[in-house]
Parts: sequence; structure tokens; C-alpha cells
Amino acid sequence: MSIRVLIVDDQAMVRAGFAALLGSQDGIEVVAQAADGREGVQACAETRPDVVLMDVRMPVLDGLAATREILAADDPPRVIMLTTFDIDDYVYEALRSGASGFLLKDLQAADLVSAVRVVAAGEALLAPSVTRRLIETFARQATFVAPSRVDSLTKREREVLVLLARGLSNVEIAETFVLAEQTVKTHVGRVLAKLGLRDRTQAVVYAYESGLVRPGGP
Repeated sequence: MSIRVLIVDDQAMVRAGFAALLGSQDGIEVVAQAADGREGVQACAETRPDVVLMDVRMPVLDGLAATREILAADDPPRVIMLTTFDIDDYVYEALRSGASGFLLKDLQAADLVSAVRVVAAGEALLAPSVTRRLIETFARQATFVAPSRVDSLTKREREVLVLLARGLSNVEIAETFVLAEQTVKTHVGRVLAKLGLRDRTQAVVYAYESGLVRPGGP
């Protein structure tokens, strides 16, 4: 089945460019476009996409508010935030709200296609260093919450969460602990379940906000 994509951006040329690129790819279908957050929320309810590309700053309803509405619905799609700026407090708030990652609008065509496929498969866009830098930057300003749920993790699960928050992939974590990659996937799944988190992005944010990982730490 094709990956159904909704594009929400107030710039018509951006929408058209992304739609033309994604629509030409095998296994990807652009089901709708919207010019602001309010239109985006409505289009999402009507077309039920798998992935939403959401601009951050738009009229009527901004991308952050639209993302919150979309992710509050039953069986919501994955949301990728789009921004012109590599440091944007809106994006951090969107990650906290459950967005699966963010991309800069000047990314390469192949990276956009790859991002849609990765997020549709249930992964999160955490590899780019700019994402980790953004999380660390705003984590410094966050009020850390009591890490009560962290206590439910085993020692190994906590170690996996720390490395995950540092931006390591499952393969890299497996190499660090000399484990099978499938074993690491199992640990990550248990971490998400125990902490009540949707995906790796939320796990990274939680690790910083709980104080388990500190910006600039080892």
C-alpha cells in the first residue's frame, strides 16, 4: 500500500514542489495539500494520511497548534515539522507534543523522500545533528520533571535510553553493548511501553526532561 502524505505549508511553491517530488515516487501518494494549520487539520480528518509534512509558521493556525490537534485524534498520522530555521522553540514544543521529527526546508530531495519512508515505518528523525542540538538547546531551558517512571526501567533499559537520547542508532547501541540488534529493538520497545511514550523522539525528550540525560553531559 502507498504511503499517504498530506502537505501543509502557506507557501504555494513549497507545497507544489514537495507534492511533485513525492508524487513521482513509487509507493508514495500525496492525498491533499493545505495552506494553513486549520486547513491542515480539516484535510487530515478528511483524507486520513499516514504522514503529514507540517510547516511551523503559518497564518490562521500555526503548525504547533495544528500538530497538537492532529495528534490528539484517534489513530493519528505521523507528523514531520518543516522549518526554515535550525533552532526554533516551536519545533521543540512540537516534539514534546508527539511530532516524529523535523526537517529544514532546504533539504535534498532524496532526504525528503527518505524521511517520509522512515517516519511512515514508525521510526523517528533523530539522526541529523541539528535535531539533537535543538533538543539539547531547549532542554537546558526546561523545568525537569521528577523521573518517577524512569525507576520502572531495568539498568540495561536505562542505559539504552541514555544512548538513544545521545542520538545513537539501534546498530550503534548494539555495538556498544555487544548485543544483537534485535535485542536492542526489544529494549527500546520496552522503554517506550514502560514510559508511555509513542516513539524514539518522545523518548529523547523525556530523557532530557527527566534529568536522566543532561545537555553537554558525557
